[in-house]
Amino acid sequence: MRLDHISYVTSHDQISDTVQRLGAKLGTTFVDGGAHPRFGTRNFTAPLKNGHYIEIVCPLDHPATDKTPFGRAVKQRADEGGGWLTWVLSVDDVAPIEKRLGRPAVDGSRTKPDGETLTWKQIGILATLEDRQLPFFVEWVENHHPSADGKATSKITRIEVAGEPKTVREYLGVEYKDALGDDVEIRWLTPIEADGDTGIIAVQFETPNGTILID
Repeated sequence: MRLDHISYVTSHDQISDTVQRLGAKLGTTFVDGGAHPRFGTRNFTAPLKNGHYIEIVCPLDHPATDKTPFGRAVKQRADEGGGWLTWVLSVDDVAPIEKRLGRPAVDGSRTKPDGETLTWKQIGILATLEDRQLPFFVEWVENHHPSADGKATSKITRIEVAGEPKTVREYLGVEYKDALGDDVEIRWLTPIEADGDTGIIAVQFETPNGTILID
């Protein structure tokens, strides 16, 4: 289990501006990731060092957006004005998590503009939808990974999360520090400090232009 990517939500009308704004801050070029037909969303991704990546995702005007947990989570965050959605952990095999959560993973896919199709399995979106401090999990089926799309110039150094470490630890079944590794620090805030919210409040990056904090 390891940190795979972090997800930032914007509206469909603002996704181009958001891609340009965050790309300029990170000194990184985002790649058009294409649509997620099963979820009613689309994204742009940018590679980060240490095998991580950042995605900017928006809801589409599509029936699947309201019918799937991921689509609902993205649409809800977009309706709130956008911002960080969650952090995502990758695993080699989702079967143990399926057993622990008592439900099967969902197949996901997207076809990039160059025609390449990425496939994966994901689980845990329902928990994220209810409480954004809880990440969800992915198992990549294809070997290609979004962190390989382009040249990584920046890296995550700290994630600030409003919530309760014990809740996340019990949900993961392991120490969250083990999942994040030594390169990424996590700073916990109380929901009171975050105006009652839970989930990612800000992410700190080391970039070619120095250290930046994106909230």
